[in-house]
Amino acid sequence: MLGTVLLLLALARTACPSPASGASRRAEALKKLLEVFGMEDPPAPPTHFKQPPQYMVDLFNTVANADGVTKNPDILEGNTVRSFLDKTHSEEMRFLFVLSSVAKNEKILTAELHLFRLWPRVTDGPKRHHFCRVSVYQVLEKDKPDAPGGKKLLAARLVSLQTSGWEVFAITPAVRDWTEDESSNQGLLVTIQGPGGSPLDSPPLQFASGRGHHESKKPMLVLFTDDGRRGASLPTAAFPGGSRMSRSTRSLDRIQPCQRHPLSVDFEEIGWSGWIISPRGYNAFHCKGSCPFPLGENMRPTNHATVQSIINALRLSEGVSTPCCVPDKLYSINLLYFDDDENVVLKQYDDMVAGGCGCH
Repeated sequence: MLGTVLLLLALARTACPSPASGASRRAEALKKLLEVFGMEDPPAPPTHFKQPPQYMVDLFNTVANADGVTKNPDILEGNTVRSFLDKTHSEEMRFLFVLSSVAKNEKILTAELHLFRLWPRVTDGPKRHHFCRVSVYQVLEKDKPDAPGGKKLLAARLVSLQTSGWEVFAITPAVRDWTEDESSNQGLLVTIQGPGGSPLDSPPLQFASGRGHHESKKPMLVLFTDDGRRGASLPTAAFPGGSRMSRSTRSLDRIQPCQRHPLSVDFEEIGWSGWIISPRGYNAFHCKGSCPFPLGENMRPTNHATVQSIINALRLSEGVSTPCCVPDKLYSINLLYFDDDENVVLKQYDDMVAGGCGCH
């Protein structure tokens, strides 16, 4: 996988030697590179400047370093996090999230409704409450949610009236229904009652709506999924795409021992900076050098490579080459980007950075 990526990156970055062959070669390379990222076409950049949700930016910074390399592979349960903003833009406590960008092969792990709790209204008198009961329902009957069977309870809890900030409610069953049958998506309904469930004429608790509030406080659905794309096993041979090296380069490789070398990937240079939020690029690294007999421990050889080097050195069998310098440790990277619907997605891709090199 990594060898293929390195060749594609080299092709994508190479200046075109001739307008016809160079342009088609670059287009083919970028198409293959998109396949590595699980896409058929690059998403269209937002039509106007759009600030990604702070939650998604913070999550990216928790999961990855500045280059997008995963800090801890166990932070995310799956490999994809999607955010969706409310499409109703109404002042009522009704919310609708369009999930058409979720692929059919994605396994729904967890879905969360994020609502920003505003500072409560000041109320006086003996009936002043310190808590309110907030309930989140899946709407089953769009025009009659309050009728029997018109809604289904997803989550409910007491919320303090002493502070402001984000409240998160688990709504996984509803999202699983919507992804299985898109027509069943009638949205969500949120109600606010007294601590014991009594109705309130003027609820002291308010959540920011899609209209009239800052972009950073808008209602949001966050979806954690896994698309089943996991890393392949480590390569056991060098990728043949580099066979056009000059004779002097091959001679130099025989002198230099197997080691890791930098390989910068610049998304702006490739032409993807319009839809990728973070990182702006990363260091993929690549492995280069010789694996001469005898193989030292610093070359981290496998037992098979050690035996192969012995057979090659003693010429005990024809056609046996020296072991190859290849990645023996691979790291994943994370991309934070806008999809075609201008939703912000955090996606983790396995086997994208050579973490170490060895003779195999």
